[in-house]
Amino acid sequence: MSALTPGPIKAAPADFGSAEPTRWNSALQRIATGNGMISVLSVILALVAGSIMIAFTDSEVQRTAGYFFARPGDMLLAVWESISGAYVALFQGAIYNFRVDGFAAGIKPLTETLKFATPLIAAGLGVALAFRAGLFNIGGQGQMLMAAAAAGWVATSMDMPWPLHMLVAIIAGIIAGAIWAGIAGILKARTGAHEVIVTIMLNHIAFYLLAWMLATPGILQAPGSNNPKTAAMAESALLPGILGSQYKLHAGFILALIAVAFTWWLLERSSLGFRFRAVGENPAAARVAGISVGRMYFLVMVIAGGLVGIAGVSQVLGTVTSGFGSDIDAGIGFDAITVALLGRSTPLGVLAAGILFGAFKAGGFAMQASENVPIEIVLVVQSLIVLFIAAPPLVRAIFGLPQPGARKRPAKPKKPKKPNDPATNDSPRTEEVSA
Repeated sequence: MSALTPGPIKAAPADFGSAEPTRWNSALQRIATGNGMISVLSVILALVAGSIMIAFTDSEVQRTAGYFFARPGDMLLAVWESISGAYVALFQGAIYNFRVDGFAAGIKPLTETLKFATPLIAAGLGVALAFRAGLFNIGGQGQMLMAAAAAGWVATSMDMPWPLHMLVAIIAGIIAGAIWAGIAGILKARTGAHEVIVTIMLNHIAFYLLAWMLATPGILQAPGSNNPKTAAMAESALLPGILGSQYKLHAGFILALIAVAFTWWLLERSSLGFRFRAVGENPAAARVAGISVGRMYFLVMVIAGGLVGIAGVSQVLGTVTSGFGSDIDAGIGFDAITVALLGRSTPLGVLAAGILFGAFKAGGFAMQASENVPIEIVLVVQSLIVLFIAAPPLVRAIFGLPQPGARKRPAKPKKPKKPNDPATNDSPRTEEVSA
């Protein structure tokens, strides 16, 4: 007697697409899709676009383009010389000038970069802090102007010994910036007024208010002068130089570094900073958790305005010490928005972004002087950085980076085939067993 018994059914092969990514692959994916990588790649793309504009505006490139098909090497060489010459000039004007004798003279461009970066860092921190709480603080111009007015009035109208005079002027500027930003904060908290509209209006009010103070004798206008400009700042109120009289870098840079450390501690180590971040992530959930959202809006704007006030103080007491007019902000209030975006609203990111933009400012003048590169190209590069930062999917698409949260879908495992399925040719193996 014999019987047919089905043999063992082989399991379906493992699907390699469903394998879990390794730890190193996960780390690389986080780096590739992270905000920091997007910022770096945005700068690279902006520099590439700037290179194209530098080449197009160069007279030698334009001349050799006329006979490109006859001698293409001439044009390619001219393109290389124009681009490399411009960026070498940028490096020499912003980091280190290796064409001068001595290390002390060579690092002077770096000190200029840090001097230009000082108000950008401080104002960028004020904008970034408001970003973390879900507010769009574009009132940096007005807050800087009011801080400059307060610090300038103390520096020109009061007679105190150093360093008391300097400290009082610094505190007055910080308080003035905090009060001016606090107006927007309290309107947001009490009435729900949009902070963008309020801060824009406060910028205009601050500009014309400062213009009135500069044109009114006895307030900020220099005695015996009809020009809308203050008198020179008192020596006892000035920020001292850091590296000596041969450099223009002043103690305002130290204030900016202290502001970076304070903002990092506030956001990462304090309970108030935790509430700021909670409100920025989800105001409704923060309110349910017992956090006073309106109070947080007011406090964050006050602190942000104080940080921006440091930028105004550094301009008045460290950079423009011979007197200032209504253009003392020099566009820094709006550049701070770019710095905060590039720094991803983190204190260390703002520090790096501020130094980068300070290098653009310092090196842009060297590019214009030595290579005849229009200074507007540097401004275009800065604008392109903002454009690329605002479009992360575009940057990821250009460099072929994965989108955040997008993981490869594992393939569906194949269903095991039923034994004795007439629809298939693969019938289960049988064995004959004899009784």
